[in-house]
Order: sequence, then C-alpha cells, then structure tokens
Amino acid sequence: MDGRHEDAPRQEEQAMPEALVSQALILAGGQATRMRPYTDDAPKAMVPVAGAPIVGYQLRWLADHGVKSVTISGGYRHEMISDYVGDGSRFGLDVRYAIEAEPLGRGGGLKFAARDLADPDAPFFVLNGDVITGFSLRDFADYHRLNRGAVTLALSPYRSNWGVAELVDGNRIKGFTQSPELPYWINAGIYLFNPDVIGRLPDKGDHEDSTFPDLAQEGLLVGYRISGYWRGIDTVKDVIEASKEVLASGALLAPEFRTTDPEI
Repeated sequence: MDGRHEDAPRQEEQAMPEALVSQALILAGGQATRMRPYTDDAPKAMVPVAGAPIVGYQLRWLADHGVKSVTISGGYRHEMISDYVGDGSRFGLDVRYAIEAEPLGRGGGLKFAARDLADPDAPFFVLNGDVITGFSLRDFADYHRLNRGAVTLALSPYRSNWGVAELVDGNRIKGFTQSPELPYWINAGIYLFNPDVIGRLPDKGDHEDSTFPDLAQEGLLVGYRISGYWRGIDTVKDVIEASKEVLASGALLAPEFRTTDPEI
C-alpha cells in the first residue's frame, strides 16, 4: 500500500478514551520483497521509521486507544519481533504470538492466529503489519457496532503517486498539483472483525480474494472513512517519507523503543 492522510499524529494527541474493543491481531508474517534491502534480514514489521520499528508505532497506538491484548501473527524472521516486543508489558499490553510453520497467506495467517486471541468469542481489531496511523479506535468501534456489519474496513483517501497537470482552455497547463487526493477510498489495512467471521476465513490464501467478496455480496462488509494520519509502508520511498512525517510531527517513539538513529 502507498499513501498518507493528513499530518502524522503528535505525541500529546495520542491518549484517547478506552475503545469498545480491547484486543487486536497484527499480521506480521510476510517477507516483503519490495522493501529490500530493509527486509533482507528482517520482517516488514521491524523496518525502522524514524528510528523505531513499524510494529512499535502500532503497539503504542493500540495501547493509547484502550486495547489490552495483542496477538502477533509471525513467520519470516519472527524472532526479531518477539525479541523487540517481548511480552508487551513495556507498551502496556499483553502480547502473545502465533507463529506459522509455513506461509499461509494473510487470510490463512489471520485464521491461524485468531485462535490465540485473549477472547476468541469477542470482536477484535486486525492490522496489516505495514501501516502507521493515528485515528480514533473508539470511533471506529462505535461505527462498527452501529452499522452491524460482520467486518468493518478502515478506508483512506487515495492519493496519486504522481503530480497532476491543471489544464485550462482545453490544453494549456496552468500548473501541477503534487500527489493530490483523488475521489476514491482505498483499503487502509485495518479492520474490525466479529468473531463469527473466523470460520469463513481460508485455511490458506488471502481473505480479500474470498471472504471479503462473499461478505460484500451479503451486505455484511462495512467501510469506515478514517480521518487523521495514515500511511501504508510498502516501498523504500514510503519508509523515507513516513520518517520525515514522524520527525516533523514530533511523534517519535521514546528512545527505549528505537532500534536505530531517528535521523534520515
């Protein structure tokens, strides 16, 4: 995924009321070949943004929004994540791990890891392991409950990767708008699942190819337009841009959570 939405969240803006949902699952099992050289010897979730791994920002965000327990689905170089996160206590969380013996795909990994949730019979947030964001999880949970979907997807405005020419008089270029937001919404890689959906996930493969289309046909897939900062980190360019945004906003993680120097 590629894109961002608004400014990076500032430290002082992080504390929020407790979420209606207190558990989450992070999908962090992929190898992410497009992120090389960062992922030559590290999982994507451990790629540093302004000095701290992506998963560090995710755990801080979840804890600041009332989540108590997180299950991390791991595969490739999963020991690097567990060495960094530990039991989660330094983030104010209870963190557990579900490690795949073989790659199961995002949907299969999600189904496999869901059995290790603190409460398998309760709703839970799901995060792809490559996003940094700062929107309100309480608002997200409220929206999910009110709209009565089986799964609610967070949606971010689609931002063009290119500058767009502004034309007047048919073919005269007035100027350019760099990376404008377009009138479309993309999957932000953050979800809220009802527990009864777990059985509909594939044992192997991607839930976006099977489970989500089926739920959409049944009217059970809900979209939530997020406000606030969001960036999907899928390329080396995204790492550089996200690091700039975090540094500019003052949203750095504390030194004890960093693995490299925050300067880029």
